[in-house]
Amino acid sequence: MLDNLSDRFSKIAKTLRGQARLSEDNIKDALREVRMALLEADVALPVVKDFMSSVKERAVDHEVIGSLTPGQAFIGVVNDALTELMGKQNSSLNLAAVPPAVILMAGLQGAGKTTTVGKLAHLLKNDQKKKVLVVSADVYRPAAIEQLKLLAQQVEVDFFPSSENEQPVTIASNALDYAKKHFYDVLMVDTAGRLAIDQKMMDEIQQVHAAVNPVETLFVVDAMQGQDAVNTAKAFNDTLPLTGVVLTKMDGDARGGAALSVRHITGKPIKFIGVGEKINGLEPFYPDRMASRILGMGDVLSLIEDVQKGIDEKTAQQMAKKLHKGKGFDLNDFKAQIQQMHKMGGIESIMSKLPGEMGKMATQVPEGTAAKAMNRVEAIINSMTPKERTHPLLIKASRKRRIANGAGVTVQEVNKMLKQFEQSQKMMKSLTKGSMGKLLRMANGLKGILPQ
Repeated sequence: MLDNLSDRFSKIAKTLRGQARLSEDNIKDALREVRMALLEADVALPVVKDFMSSVKERAVDHEVIGSLTPGQAFIGVVNDALTELMGKQNSSLNLAAVPPAVILMAGLQGAGKTTTVGKLAHLLKNDQKKKVLVVSADVYRPAAIEQLKLLAQQVEVDFFPSSENEQPVTIASNALDYAKKHFYDVLMVDTAGRLAIDQKMMDEIQQVHAAVNPVETLFVVDAMQGQDAVNTAKAFNDTLPLTGVVLTKMDGDARGGAALSVRHITGKPIKFIGVGEKINGLEPFYPDRMASRILGMGDVLSLIEDVQKGIDEKTAQQMAKKLHKGKGFDLNDFKAQIQQMHKMGGIESIMSKLPGEMGKMATQVPEGTAAKAMNRVEAIINSMTPKERTHPLLIKASRKRRIANGAGVTVQEVNKMLKQFEQSQKMMKSLTKGSMGKLLRMANGLKGILPQ
Protein backbone atom coordinates (compact mmCIF):
# COMPACT_ATOMS: atom_id res chain seq x y z
CA MET A 1 0.00 0.00 0.00
CA LEU A 2 1.47 3.35 -1.14
CA ASP A 3 4.94 1.75 -1.38
CA ASN A 4 6.36 4.16 -3.98
CA LEU A 5 5.52 7.18 -1.85
CA SER A 6 7.00 5.54 1.27
CA ASP A 7 10.27 4.78 -0.52
CA ARG A 8 10.62 8.35 -1.78
CA PHE A 9 10.02 9.86 1.65
CA SER A 10 12.61 7.49 3.19
CA LYS A 11 15.23 8.74 0.70
CA ILE A 12 14.33 12.36 1.41
CA ALA A 13 14.94 11.86 5.16
CA LYS A 14 18.39 10.38 4.45
CA THR A 15 19.48 13.44 2.44
CA LEU A 16 18.97 15.71 5.46
CA ARG A 17 21.20 13.78 7.84
CA GLY A 18 24.12 15.64 9.34
CA GLN A 19 22.54 19.13 9.26
CA ALA A 20 22.33 21.15 12.47
CA ARG A 21 18.87 22.57 11.77
CA LEU A 22 16.24 22.84 9.11
CA SER A 23 16.71 26.03 7.08
CA GLU A 24 15.39 27.40 3.79
CA ASP A 25 18.58 26.27 2.04
CA ASN A 26 18.81 22.68 3.27
CA ILE A 27 15.12 21.92 2.76
CA LYS A 28 14.98 23.30 -0.79
CA ASP A 29 16.15 20.04 -2.36
CA ALA A 30 13.99 18.02 0.02
CA LEU A 31 10.90 19.99 -0.99
CA ARG A 32 11.68 19.42 -4.66
CA GLU A 33 11.83 15.69 -3.96
CA VAL A 34 8.54 15.84 -2.04
CA ARG A 35 6.89 17.59 -5.00
CA MET A 36 8.18 14.94 -7.41
CA ALA A 37 7.06 12.15 -5.07
CA LEU A 38 3.52 13.54 -4.89
CA LEU A 39 3.22 14.10 -8.64
CA GLU A 40 4.47 10.56 -9.32
CA ALA A 41 1.85 9.33 -6.84
CA ASP A 42 -0.80 10.92 -9.10
CA VAL A 43 -1.84 13.49 -6.51
CA ALA A 44 -3.93 16.33 -7.99
CA LEU A 45 -1.87 19.44 -8.82
CA PRO A 46 -3.90 21.88 -6.62
CA VAL A 47 -3.39 19.51 -3.70
CA VAL A 48 0.36 19.34 -4.35
CA LYS A 49 0.63 23.15 -4.38
CA ASP A 50 -1.26 23.60 -1.12
CA PHE A 51 0.65 20.75 0.53
CA MET A 52 4.04 22.19 -0.50
CA SER A 53 3.14 25.59 0.93
CA SER A 54 2.09 23.99 4.20
CA VAL A 55 5.28 21.90 4.51
CA LYS A 56 7.58 24.80 3.63
CA GLU A 57 5.91 27.10 6.16
CA ARG A 58 6.20 24.48 8.91
CA ALA A 59 9.74 23.32 8.04
CA VAL A 60 11.67 26.57 7.64
CA ASP A 61 13.42 27.44 10.92
CA HIS A 62 11.94 24.33 12.56
CA GLU A 63 14.30 23.55 15.44
CA VAL A 64 15.81 20.06 15.63
CA ILE A 65 15.36 19.19 19.29
CA GLY A 66 16.56 16.37 21.51
CA SER A 67 17.96 13.30 19.79
CA LEU A 68 16.10 13.91 16.51
CA THR A 69 18.09 14.24 13.30
CA PRO A 70 17.06 16.92 10.77
CA GLY A 71 15.76 14.10 8.58
CA GLN A 72 13.52 12.87 11.38
CA ALA A 73 12.39 16.42 12.15
CA PHE A 74 11.50 17.02 8.49
CA ILE A 75 9.54 13.75 8.34
CA GLY A 76 7.71 14.91 11.48
CA VAL A 77 6.72 18.11 9.69
CA VAL A 78 5.58 16.14 6.61
CA ASN A 79 3.65 13.76 8.87
CA ASP A 80 1.68 16.66 10.40
CA ALA A 81 0.95 18.14 6.96
CA LEU A 82 -0.14 14.77 5.53
CA THR A 83 -2.46 14.17 8.48
CA GLU A 84 -4.05 17.59 8.03
CA LEU A 85 -4.40 17.05 4.27
CA MET A 86 -6.30 13.79 4.75
CA GLY A 87 -8.66 15.17 7.39
CA LYS A 88 -6.88 15.39 10.79
CA GLN A 89 -9.00 12.73 12.49
CA ASN A 90 -11.24 9.73 11.87
CA SER A 91 -14.76 10.60 10.75
CA SER A 92 -17.09 7.82 11.87
CA LEU A 93 -20.55 6.98 10.57
CA ASN A 94 -23.32 9.18 11.92
CA LEU A 95 -26.09 6.74 12.82
CA ALA A 96 -27.77 9.04 15.34
CA ALA A 97 -31.20 8.97 13.74
CA VAL A 98 -34.60 7.47 14.39
CA PRO A 99 -34.15 3.82 13.34
CA PRO A 100 -33.62 2.64 10.75
CA ALA A 101 -30.61 4.81 9.89
CA VAL A 102 -30.34 4.63 6.09
CA ILE A 103 -26.94 4.34 4.37
CA LEU A 104 -27.02 4.95 0.60
CA MET A 105 -24.08 3.59 -1.42
CA ALA A 106 -23.13 5.24 -4.72
CA GLY A 107 -20.26 4.84 -7.18
CA LEU A 108 -19.06 3.80 -10.61
CA GLN A 109 -19.37 0.24 -11.85
CA GLY A 110 -16.39 -1.94 -10.93
CA ALA A 111 -15.33 0.10 -7.89
CA GLY A 112 -16.32 -2.70 -5.49
CA LYS A 113 -19.51 -1.07 -4.24
CA THR A 114 -21.59 -4.21 -3.64
CA THR A 115 -18.68 -5.96 -1.93
CA THR A 116 -18.24 -2.87 0.26
CA VAL A 117 -21.92 -3.09 1.28
CA GLY A 118 -21.24 -6.65 2.52
CA LYS A 119 -18.06 -5.61 4.34
CA LEU A 120 -19.71 -2.61 6.00
CA ALA A 121 -22.74 -4.71 7.02
CA HIS A 122 -20.30 -7.20 8.60
CA LEU A 123 -18.54 -4.39 10.49
CA LEU A 124 -21.82 -2.84 11.74
CA LYS A 125 -23.19 -6.21 12.86
CA ASN A 126 -20.06 -7.44 14.64
CA ASP A 127 -18.39 -4.28 15.93
CA GLN A 128 -21.41 -2.09 16.65
CA LYS A 129 -23.97 -4.87 17.28
CA LYS A 130 -26.48 -3.36 14.85
CA LYS A 131 -29.45 -5.17 13.33
CA VAL A 132 -28.80 -4.64 9.61
CA LEU A 133 -30.99 -5.01 6.51
CA VAL A 134 -29.47 -4.75 3.01
CA VAL A 135 -31.26 -4.21 -0.30
CA SER A 136 -30.10 -3.98 -3.92
CA ALA A 137 -31.64 -1.30 -6.15
CA ASP A 138 -29.30 -2.24 -9.00
CA VAL A 139 -31.69 -3.54 -11.67
CA TYR A 140 -29.22 -3.12 -14.54
CA ARG A 141 -26.14 -5.23 -13.82
CA PRO A 142 -26.73 -8.97 -14.32
CA ALA A 143 -26.67 -10.91 -11.02
CA ALA A 144 -26.13 -7.75 -8.92
CA ILE A 145 -29.12 -8.59 -6.72
CA GLU A 146 -28.00 -12.22 -6.35
CA GLN A 147 -24.46 -11.10 -5.45
CA LEU A 148 -25.73 -8.98 -2.57
CA LYS A 149 -28.03 -11.78 -1.43
CA LEU A 150 -25.05 -14.18 -1.21
CA LEU A 151 -22.96 -11.58 0.65
CA ALA A 152 -25.81 -11.04 3.12
CA GLN A 153 -25.92 -14.78 3.80
CA GLN A 154 -22.14 -14.84 4.26
CA VAL A 155 -22.12 -12.04 6.85
CA GLU A 156 -25.40 -13.26 8.39
CA VAL A 157 -27.46 -10.10 7.94
CA ASP A 158 -30.98 -9.89 6.48
CA PHE A 159 -31.59 -9.31 2.78
CA PHE A 160 -34.68 -7.57 1.38
CA PRO A 161 -35.64 -9.26 -1.93
CA SER A 162 -35.93 -7.22 -5.12
CA SER A 163 -36.18 -7.99 -8.84
CA GLU A 164 -34.95 -6.52 -12.12
CA ASN A 165 -38.56 -5.72 -13.12
CA GLU A 166 -39.03 -3.19 -10.32
CA GLN A 167 -38.13 0.49 -10.28
CA PRO A 168 -35.15 1.40 -8.04
CA VAL A 169 -37.18 4.05 -6.19
CA THR A 170 -39.94 1.51 -5.46
CA ILE A 171 -37.41 -1.06 -4.22
CA ALA A 172 -35.78 1.43 -1.85
CA SER A 173 -39.14 2.71 -0.52
CA ASN A 174 -40.46 -0.81 0.10
CA ALA A 175 -37.24 -1.79 1.88
CA LEU A 176 -37.50 1.28 4.12
CA ASP A 177 -41.11 0.44 5.05
CA TYR A 178 -40.10 -3.14 5.87
CA ALA A 179 -37.12 -1.96 7.96
CA LYS A 180 -39.37 0.35 10.00
CA LYS A 181 -41.97 -2.34 10.65
CA HIS A 182 -39.37 -4.92 11.71
CA PHE A 183 -37.25 -2.61 13.91
CA TYR A 184 -33.94 -2.66 12.04
CA ASP A 185 -31.17 -0.35 13.26
CA VAL A 186 -29.63 0.17 9.82
CA LEU A 187 -30.86 -0.12 6.22
CA MET A 188 -28.13 -0.24 3.55
CA VAL A 189 -29.23 0.57 -0.01
CA ASP A 190 -26.92 -0.57 -2.83
CA THR A 191 -27.54 1.50 -5.98
CA ALA A 192 -26.62 0.77 -9.59
CA GLY A 193 -23.05 1.50 -10.61
CA ARG A 194 -22.44 3.86 -13.48
CA LEU A 195 -20.00 3.31 -16.33
CA ALA A 196 -19.53 7.08 -16.57
CA ILE A 197 -21.19 10.26 -15.41
CA ASP A 198 -24.62 9.53 -16.93
CA GLN A 199 -27.27 12.22 -16.40
CA LYS A 200 -30.18 9.77 -16.56
CA MET A 201 -28.59 7.57 -13.88
CA MET A 202 -27.73 10.64 -11.80
CA ASP A 203 -31.39 11.69 -11.89
CA GLU A 204 -32.38 8.20 -10.77
CA ILE A 205 -30.06 8.16 -7.76
CA GLN A 206 -31.30 11.62 -6.76
CA GLN A 207 -34.85 10.19 -6.72
CA VAL A 208 -33.74 7.20 -4.63
CA HIS A 209 -31.99 9.58 -2.23
CA ALA A 210 -35.14 11.69 -1.88
CA ALA A 211 -37.28 8.57 -1.27
CA VAL A 212 -35.20 7.17 1.64
CA ASN A 213 -33.60 10.35 3.06
CA PRO A 214 -30.32 8.67 4.14
CA VAL A 215 -28.27 9.82 7.12
CA GLU A 216 -25.13 8.67 5.29
CA THR A 217 -24.52 8.88 1.53
CA LEU A 218 -21.21 7.16 0.86
CA PHE A 219 -19.32 7.35 -2.42
CA VAL A 220 -17.35 4.19 -3.14
CA VAL A 221 -14.31 4.79 -5.33
CA ASP A 222 -11.43 2.65 -6.62
CA ALA A 223 -8.20 4.06 -5.14
CA MET A 224 -6.21 2.73 -8.11
CA GLN A 225 -7.92 5.25 -10.41
CA GLY A 226 -5.74 8.05 -9.03
CA GLN A 227 -6.86 11.51 -10.18
CA ASP A 228 -9.80 10.01 -12.09
CA ALA A 229 -11.18 8.82 -8.75
CA VAL A 230 -11.04 12.36 -7.40
CA ASN A 231 -12.72 13.86 -10.48
CA THR A 232 -15.52 11.28 -10.31
CA ALA A 233 -16.02 11.89 -6.59
CA LYS A 234 -16.31 15.63 -7.27
CA ALA A 235 -18.95 15.01 -9.99
CA PHE A 236 -21.01 12.84 -7.62
CA ASN A 237 -20.60 15.39 -4.85
CA ASP A 238 -22.10 18.06 -7.12
CA THR A 239 -25.16 15.81 -7.66
CA LEU A 240 -25.65 14.21 -4.24
CA PRO A 241 -25.13 15.52 -0.70
CA LEU A 242 -22.31 13.05 0.01
CA THR A 243 -21.34 12.55 3.64
CA GLY A 244 -18.20 10.53 3.05
CA VAL A 245 -15.98 8.44 0.78
CA VAL A 246 -14.91 4.79 0.87
CA LEU A 247 -11.63 4.04 -0.93
CA THR A 248 -11.48 0.44 -2.16
CA LYS A 249 -8.48 -1.61 -3.35
CA MET A 250 -6.07 0.39 -1.19
CA ASP A 251 -3.90 -2.71 -0.76
CA GLY A 252 -3.25 -2.71 -4.52
CA ASP A 253 -2.47 1.02 -4.76
CA ALA A 254 1.27 1.71 -4.71
CA ARG A 255 0.85 5.41 -5.58
CA GLY A 256 -1.65 6.96 -3.17
CA GLY A 257 -2.99 9.86 -5.27
CA ALA A 258 -6.63 9.23 -4.42
CA ALA A 259 -6.03 8.91 -0.67
CA LEU A 260 -4.15 12.22 -0.58
CA SER A 261 -6.43 14.16 -2.94
CA VAL A 262 -10.04 13.13 -2.38
CA ARG A 263 -10.58 14.89 0.95
CA HIS A 264 -8.99 18.14 -0.23
CA ILE A 265 -10.88 18.28 -3.55
CA THR A 266 -14.34 17.17 -2.40
CA GLY A 267 -14.29 18.46 1.16
CA LYS A 268 -15.79 15.09 2.23
CA PRO A 269 -14.03 12.80 4.72
CA ILE A 270 -12.66 9.39 3.82
CA LYS A 271 -14.55 7.15 6.27
CA PHE A 272 -13.30 3.67 5.31
CA ILE A 273 -10.65 1.97 3.20
CA GLY A 274 -11.01 -1.45 1.60
CA VAL A 275 -8.00 -3.75 1.96
CA GLY A 276 -8.15 -7.23 0.46
CA GLU A 277 -11.06 -9.33 -0.70
CA LYS A 278 -11.97 -10.91 2.64
CA ILE A 279 -15.27 -9.88 4.20
CA ASN A 280 -13.41 -8.29 7.15
CA GLY A 281 -11.20 -6.29 4.78
CA LEU A 282 -12.72 -2.88 5.57
CA GLU A 283 -10.95 -0.53 7.98
CA PRO A 284 -11.99 2.83 9.45
CA PHE A 285 -9.79 5.54 7.92
CA TYR A 286 -7.49 7.35 10.34
CA PRO A 287 -5.50 10.17 8.64
CA ASP A 288 -2.75 10.12 11.28
CA ARG A 289 -2.27 6.36 10.95
CA MET A 290 -2.24 6.53 7.15
CA ALA A 291 0.38 9.29 7.29
CA SER A 292 2.50 7.05 9.53
CA ARG A 293 2.22 4.18 7.05
CA ILE A 294 3.12 6.42 4.11
CA LEU A 295 6.23 7.61 5.97
CA GLY A 296 7.32 4.07 6.85
CA MET A 297 6.50 4.37 10.55
CA GLY A 298 3.91 1.59 10.52
CA ASP A 299 0.43 1.57 11.98
CA VAL A 300 0.82 -0.02 15.38
CA LEU A 301 -2.53 1.24 16.72
CA SER A 302 -4.46 -0.52 13.94
CA LEU A 303 -2.36 -3.63 14.51
CA ILE A 304 -3.31 -3.61 18.21
CA GLU A 305 -6.98 -3.29 17.26
CA ASP A 306 -6.63 -6.24 14.85
CA VAL A 307 -5.05 -8.31 17.62
CA GLN A 308 -7.85 -7.45 20.04
CA LYS A 309 -10.47 -8.48 17.47
CA GLY A 310 -8.67 -11.59 16.27
CA ILE A 311 -7.53 -13.19 19.50
CA ASP A 312 -9.92 -15.48 21.32
CA GLU A 313 -9.30 -14.54 24.97
CA LYS A 314 -10.51 -17.90 26.28
CA THR A 315 -8.10 -19.81 23.99
CA ALA A 316 -5.24 -17.45 24.91
CA GLN A 317 -5.87 -17.91 28.64
CA GLN A 318 -5.96 -21.69 28.26
CA MET A 319 -2.64 -21.61 26.40
CA ALA A 320 -1.09 -19.33 29.03
CA LYS A 321 -2.17 -21.67 31.86
CA LYS A 322 -0.84 -24.66 29.96
CA LEU A 323 2.57 -23.03 29.42
CA HIS A 324 2.71 -21.79 33.00
CA LYS A 325 2.23 -25.35 34.26
CA GLY A 326 5.24 -26.44 32.22
CA LYS A 327 3.26 -28.26 29.55
CA GLY A 328 4.83 -27.80 26.14
CA PHE A 329 3.59 -25.82 23.17
CA ASP A 330 2.31 -28.50 20.78
CA LEU A 331 0.94 -28.66 17.24
CA ASN A 332 -2.64 -28.11 18.45
CA ASP A 333 -1.49 -24.76 19.87
CA PHE A 334 0.41 -24.00 16.65
CA LYS A 335 -2.76 -24.62 14.63
CA ALA A 336 -4.75 -22.36 16.98
CA GLN A 337 -2.20 -19.58 16.43
CA ILE A 338 -2.54 -19.92 12.65
CA GLN A 339 -6.34 -19.73 12.87
CA GLN A 340 -6.07 -16.55 14.94
CA MET A 341 -3.70 -15.06 12.35
CA HIS A 342 -6.38 -15.76 9.73
CA LYS A 343 -8.89 -13.76 11.82
CA MET A 344 -6.43 -10.85 11.95
CA GLY A 345 -6.16 -10.76 8.15
CA GLY A 346 -3.14 -13.04 7.69
CA ILE A 347 0.62 -12.51 7.92
CA GLU A 348 0.72 -9.88 5.14
CA SER A 349 -1.88 -7.71 6.90
CA ILE A 350 -0.10 -7.98 10.25
CA MET A 351 3.36 -7.22 8.86
CA SER A 352 2.18 -4.36 6.63
CA LYS A 353 1.32 -2.42 9.79
CA LEU A 354 4.79 -2.87 11.33
CA PRO A 355 7.32 -0.02 10.99
CA GLY A 356 10.53 -0.11 8.97
CA GLU A 357 11.95 -3.19 7.29
CA MET A 358 9.40 -5.56 8.82
CA GLY A 359 6.62 -3.59 7.12
CA LYS A 360 8.43 -3.69 3.78
CA MET A 361 8.81 -7.47 4.00
CA ALA A 362 5.03 -7.80 3.58
CA THR A 363 5.23 -6.22 0.12
CA GLN A 364 7.82 -8.79 -0.99
CA VAL A 365 5.29 -11.62 -0.59
CA PRO A 366 3.04 -12.17 -3.64
CA GLU A 367 -0.60 -11.52 -2.76
CA GLY A 368 -2.33 -14.61 -1.36
CA THR A 369 0.88 -16.65 -1.12
CA ALA A 370 1.10 -16.46 2.68
CA ALA A 371 -2.58 -17.42 3.06
CA LYS A 372 -2.02 -20.50 0.87
CA ALA A 373 1.06 -21.43 2.92
CA MET A 374 -0.93 -21.15 6.16
CA ASN A 375 -3.74 -23.27 4.71
CA ARG A 376 -1.16 -25.88 3.73
CA VAL A 377 0.21 -25.93 7.29
CA GLU A 378 -3.32 -26.47 8.64
CA ALA A 379 -3.87 -29.33 6.17
CA ILE A 380 -0.64 -31.00 7.30
CA ILE A 381 -1.60 -30.75 10.98
CA ASN A 382 -5.12 -32.04 10.21
CA SER A 383 -3.54 -35.14 8.62
CA MET A 384 -1.84 -36.09 11.90
CA THR A 385 -3.26 -38.27 14.64
CA PRO A 386 -4.20 -36.61 17.98
CA LYS A 387 -1.17 -38.29 19.55
CA GLU A 388 1.21 -36.89 16.90
CA ARG A 389 -0.12 -33.37 17.41
CA THR A 390 0.42 -33.62 21.17
CA HIS A 391 3.82 -35.37 20.87
CA PRO A 392 5.52 -34.05 17.68
CA LEU A 393 8.75 -35.93 18.46
CA LEU A 394 6.96 -39.14 17.43
CA ILE A 395 6.88 -37.95 13.83
CA LYS A 396 9.64 -39.86 12.06
CA ALA A 397 10.17 -40.81 8.39
CA SER A 398 7.29 -43.31 7.93
CA ARG A 399 4.82 -41.04 9.73
CA LYS A 400 5.96 -38.06 7.64
CA ARG A 401 5.22 -39.99 4.42
CA ARG A 402 1.72 -40.87 5.67
CA ILE A 403 1.02 -37.28 6.74
CA ALA A 404 2.29 -35.93 3.40
CA ASN A 405 0.01 -38.29 1.46
CA GLY A 406 -2.96 -37.34 3.64
CA ALA A 407 -2.39 -33.60 3.14
CA GLY A 408 -1.53 -33.85 -0.55
CA VAL A 409 1.94 -32.34 -0.07
CA THR A 410 5.55 -33.53 -0.23
CA VAL A 411 7.62 -34.86 2.68
CA GLN A 412 9.84 -31.78 2.26
CA GLU A 413 6.85 -29.54 3.00
CA VAL A 414 6.08 -31.57 6.13
CA ASN A 415 9.70 -31.08 7.24
CA LYS A 416 9.48 -27.33 6.53
CA MET A 417 6.28 -27.06 8.60
CA LEU A 418 7.90 -28.90 11.52
CA LYS A 419 10.83 -26.46 11.41
CA GLN A 420 8.40 -23.54 11.53
CA PHE A 421 6.71 -25.20 14.50
CA GLU A 422 10.07 -25.58 16.29
CA GLN A 423 10.74 -21.85 15.79
CA SER A 424 7.36 -20.99 17.33
CA GLN A 425 8.03 -23.44 20.16
CA LYS A 426 11.32 -21.68 20.99
CA MET A 427 9.61 -18.29 20.92
CA MET A 428 6.93 -19.49 23.34
CA LYS A 429 9.59 -20.90 25.70
CA SER A 430 11.36 -17.53 25.71
CA LEU A 431 8.08 -15.80 26.43
CA THR A 432 7.33 -18.00 29.44
CA LYS A 433 10.83 -17.41 30.83
CA GLY A 434 10.32 -13.66 30.45
CA SER A 435 13.33 -13.34 28.18
CA MET A 436 11.99 -10.61 25.89
CA GLY A 437 15.46 -9.93 24.49
CA LYS A 438 15.65 -13.43 23.12
CA LEU A 439 12.10 -13.19 21.86
CA LEU A 440 12.83 -10.01 19.91
CA ARG A 441 15.90 -11.59 18.33
CA MET A 442 13.80 -14.57 17.32
CA ALA A 443 11.27 -12.26 15.69
CA ASN A 444 13.71 -12.15 12.78
CA GLY A 445 12.78 -15.79 12.29
CA LEU A 446 9.46 -14.60 10.85
CA LYS A 447 11.28 -14.14 7.58
CA GLY A 448 11.80 -17.90 7.42
CA ILE A 449 8.10 -18.55 7.98
CA LEU A 450 7.02 -16.43 5.03
CA PRO A 451 6.88 -18.28 1.69
CA GLN A 452 9.81 -17.48 -0.60
